Amino acid sequence: MSFYVFTPLAKADIFSIWSSIAVDNQRAADRVEQAIYAACAFIAEAPLRGHVRPSVTSRSLRFWTLTRYRNYAIVYRPETTPLQVVAIVHGKRNLRRVLKPRL
Repeated sequence: MSFYVFTPLAKADIFSIWSSIAVDNQRAADRVEQAIYAACAFIAEAPLRGHVRPSVTSRSLRFWTLTRYRNYAIVYRPETTPLQVVAIVHGKRNLRRVLKPRL
């Protein structure tokens, strides 16, 4: 069994993503939300599956792009138990700006 937790800001990210998509299509919003949870469970099983982004941060964070919804990435701390999800971000957002207050 895999374990992961969301920081309060990561929970807010999920709500924001869902709300934004649900304005047009609630079912689509539900599918994206479920894909986020499934991806978190997948990476929690083997936290080194993600990749590092030294151009974004020197911290020990890893990034995992959702397979089906490639515009979204999960940012997490691989060394924590349970795995700590720091952010879920859209690829067009400025990652440095998003992550700065979360570290």
